Amino acid sequence: MRYFLELSYKGTPYHGWQRQPNAISVQEVVENSLSTLLREELAVVGAGRTDTGVHAKQIMAHFDFEKRIDCSQLTYKLNSILPPEVAVKNVRRVRPETHARFDALSRSYEYYVVTAKDPFSLDQAYYYKKTLDLDQMNEAAKLLLNYTNFKCFSKSKTDVKTYNCTITNAMWEEIENGFVFKISANRFLRNMVRAIVGTLIEIGEHKLTKEDIQRIVESEDRGEAGYSVPAHGLYLTQVEYPEHIYL
Repeated sequence: MRYFLELSYKGTPYHGWQRQPNAISVQEVVENSLSTLLREELAVVGAGRTDTGVHAKQIMAHFDFEKRIDCSQLTYKLNSILPPEVAVKNVRRVRPETHARFDALSRSYEYYVVTAKDPFSLDQAYYYKKTLDLDQMNEAAKLLLNYTNFKCFSKSKTDVKTYNCTITNAMWEEIENGFVFKISANRFLRNMVRAIVGTLIEIGEHKLTKEDIQRIVESEDRGEAGYSVPAHGLYLTQVEYPEHIYL
């Protein structure tokens, strides 16, 4: 039987989602906790791979277990032994062919920028001192919806079959003491959101213009885009699936 875990975590202490040989990851602590409770070595497959320091308000992962599980009890027990930075929202049984990564319809991210020094946002938002032109940043963000090939925002030497992504939403909103950038797409490339945000910030500083977006995207060259903003301001906020996967 296949089960979905709905998780959230603060990424600060972890070297990303994916298990690594010499560093602690979110996947590792989840697999270890699950294996301890169910008394069997279990592998967990996540909906995506967040980088070191990136947070998740919602991420899905699947695992297989041959017996029927009391999902509410497992949720309670997992939260009792997982580290304080990782929480399980629920456990649900899904159709056996369902895949947490490949069956996701869309993913959404948010990136937080604070413009006033705030010790309480340390490791949770990017402190940026300069004034930004939010209108220009939003005009440029809208233009991203006209494109599908985002190689220019992808980490170099990434092993992917395609650089195509369908962005359905990209916009900045003003919040108390700063801004949040919200973006949704069917898939994302490695480092893509952080590179987009860095590029839009350069437009907000008037180092680039909104018209430069066309040149940057069509170049398919990472060197033409802006810098990558720090990981700690980035949150995976939602992963959507078709409703029929759940049993």
